[in-house]
Amino acid sequence: MPIFPSLPEWLTHLESAHPVGIDMGLARITRVKEALGLRIDAVVFTVGGTNGKGSTCAMLERILLEAGYKVGCHTSPHLMAFNERARINGEFATDAQLLPHFEAVERARTSFADPVSLTYFEFTTLAIIHAFAAAGLDAMILEVGLGGRLDAVNVIDTDCAIVTSVDIDHTSYLGDTREKIGYEKAGIFRPGVPAIVADPVPPQSVIDHAEAIGADLWLVGRDFHQQASKGQERQQWDWSSRERKLNGLGYPALRGANQLLNASAALAALQAMRSRLPVSAQEVRNGLAFVELPGRFQVMPGRPAVILDVAHNPHAAATLGQNLDNMGFFRYTYAVFGAMEDKDIAGVLRHLADKVDHWCLADLPTPRAASAADLLEKLEEGGFHPGPDATAACFASPEAAYRDALGRATEDDRILVFGSFYTVAGVMAYRATRAN
Repeated sequence: MPIFPSLPEWLTHLESAHPVGIDMGLARITRVKEALGLRIDAVVFTVGGTNGKGSTCAMLERILLEAGYKVGCHTSPHLMAFNERARINGEFATDAQLLPHFEAVERARTSFADPVSLTYFEFTTLAIIHAFAAAGLDAMILEVGLGGRLDAVNVIDTDCAIVTSVDIDHTSYLGDTREKIGYEKAGIFRPGVPAIVADPVPPQSVIDHAEAIGADLWLVGRDFHQQASKGQERQQWDWSSRERKLNGLGYPALRGANQLLNASAALAALQAMRSRLPVSAQEVRNGLAFVELPGRFQVMPGRPAVILDVAHNPHAAATLGQNLDNMGFFRYTYAVFGAMEDKDIAGVLRHLADKVDHWCLADLPTPRAASAADLLEKLEEGGFHPGPDATAACFASPEAAYRDALGRATEDDRILVFGSFYTVAGVMAYRATRAN
């Protein structure tokens, strides 16, 4: 049984310990969970969806913290450091806080005559949940990694499930239609438990599954609503649900066109769990005002404007395009773009082709990535033609692509860094070295 003295050594080991990076199914992780003897007393929120999961988790977490609750939040993937995946009371868990729980999962995994093999995500998810269970928390927020029904976090029975949106992504694992993908997302629902759906036009499969198992279905537009406050459209919004109204709320600190839907889903979840975790209107206001989440339409201070966004599927790219349009006039837009090979790259580019003048396409440090040359080919297939005001070039890394954009952009321009988490992380790391 390998026991490693540091978190980086554990993570290096786990990257190659399981033969398949993504191995859908709950049988293996369930055996290890039972061997661990996990006991969870906290209220569990499970958050799934194609886009908006991270933002919804962050808003839930911030509001609950403002209300004085002890909160754990597990999200993925991380941008800069693994510890971002495990926040305890708003702070990243330290290596020292996590190590004993990695060891506990390894002991449970190898307690069988034939040790159970776990993927990186399965192993680390169990370790983080084990750490949360030992921390005396009031609430635990678990973000689904991929899909829902067969995702590792679904090994834990939720007290409140949220599906933020359903769109086409991860088709090789989840299916190639919204109906098929919706069924997978709805797999986090439980009988008699609130199931919050924030997609304004949810697939029928989501509704059917909720009704089939007897979940307490909350649909946006039916069971909860949000709208701009009359006469205060640019400053405030109103929210209402089955038994509560909140008027004159400030817009969430997270920027972007879909954040009201995400906030509305978070408020519906809190309303559904009010008997166990009551929160006041002022705590809601504070939570929305102070929430932070790197890499989600994050506009950095200074000139030229730099926007960081992990939009990596067509649905997210459409929202990003809308957000860019709302920013006002810029002379040129430079885009640093890198993406995974299995994404609908043409669909992403279709939503942003008319927003970008100069493309800086990046190779990424993972074999799963599309090459910059592949991205250029997709761009040209979509109708891109170079000219005095339109360029496209390939670079060996996000840093190199960003440095090129930075060297050409003026104070009247903007630089959009988007696509894979690797793209945004690479530029964030470079900016951090320049700031020091």
